[in-house]
Amino acid sequence: MYAITGITGQVGASLAEALTQAGRPFRAVVRQAAKGRAFADFAVADLDDTAALTQAFDGAEAVFVLLPPTFDPSPGYTESRRTIASIREALLTAKPARVVALSTIGADAVEDNLLSQLAHMERELATLPMPVTFLRAAWFIENAQWDIPMARDEGVIDSYLQPLDRRIAMVATKDIGRLAATLLDEPGQGVRVVELEGPERVSPNDIAASLTRALGREVTARVVPRDAWEARFRAQGMNHPHPRMRMIDGFNEGWIDFGTSSVKGLTGLDEVIAELSSR
Repeated sequence: MYAITGITGQVGASLAEALTQAGRPFRAVVRQAAKGRAFADFAVADLDDTAALTQAFDGAEAVFVLLPPTFDPSPGYTESRRTIASIREALLTAKPARVVALSTIGADAVEDNLLSQLAHMERELATLPMPVTFLRAAWFIENAQWDIPMARDEGVIDSYLQPLDRRIAMVATKDIGRLAATLLDEPGQGVRVVELEGPERVSPNDIAASLTRALGREVTARVVPRDAWEARFRAQGMNHPHPRMRMIDGFNEGWIDFGTSSVKGLTGLDEVIAELSSR
């Protein structure tokens, strides 16, 4: 049996589907019992509740760890550090045979940015005594869901990624779940990193063109100037926008990227955009 955190999100749902298709039993770790009743086996545990989390992991052959995203972290990333410490302690006590943790492209970046939270997770979980695999996923193609209302209504998407024709590593959550299911099955040794991106790299112009095909109307991408980012993010309710801004800088400047050894997924941009547009 595998214990799966983050199962109600897009990656977790894809992982649950892949495990079900493979006939692998799993326990859904959820924060609310109502969300767990859709699964044959579930445990209720907040990731910051170490005792409850330990019980949720108890008896699992392998555990899938998904650190909840904190997009507006306090200085020093206190929220994610607290959660990571709880997860690590629960794993130490429950002693699964192996761990697969969802990490991110840019976890190896030297400069501080929003993704540094996942770098800290990698450092902490790498000290566990059991084999740990970090699945570093590229930028989620599904982030484009936030662009669809404007694309549909105005024929425009605003892009912080720039220049507009620069392609970066992106991936579909379906491919993340698929690979995570495979990695949970593998015995593993020590600490390893697996990088995952889609079959082709994607630019903002590519996303606009895909939306054009999916929505049946012309869609274009336009740049949001760098000097407008902070005001925009604060207007959206952020108190500490600098880490997010530096993350986007990392993609635009190229210091957040994969090397040449990444695994390529199967799901293309058009498939994801078409599914998002049909919702």
